[in-house]
Amino acid sequence: MPSKGSERHIFSFDGGDKLTTIGATFFVSYLYHLHVDTMHRNWASIKTQNSRISTINNSKNHYRAWLSHIQNMSDANLNRNSLGLEGSAMRQMALAVQEKLRNDC
Repeated sequence: MPSKGSERHIFSFDGGDKLTTIGATFFVSYLYHLHVDTMHRNWASIKTQNSRISTINNSKNHYRAWLSHIQNMSDANLNRNSLGLEGSAMRQMALAVQEKLRNDC
């Protein structure tokens, strides 16, 4: 039986299980690196980056929806990450990625 507080929160939108596995902050950080600023490398500090990137690469149909959902997440929830990024910065980064993806189409 899992200990109290160890239950995994799964996002309740389409593909939310995949985003939970990746991590919303990792997702935004990695896409920001790919599409906006190649010098941004906070995502690279995560030991499980290869499996997360594989899941990202297999989830391209969810990018826009996930970025929109992340825009609506609270700073408090987004602040709970191990990448050292603040929630408000994450939402700004998600917006920058959204705009870049929109302009690249």
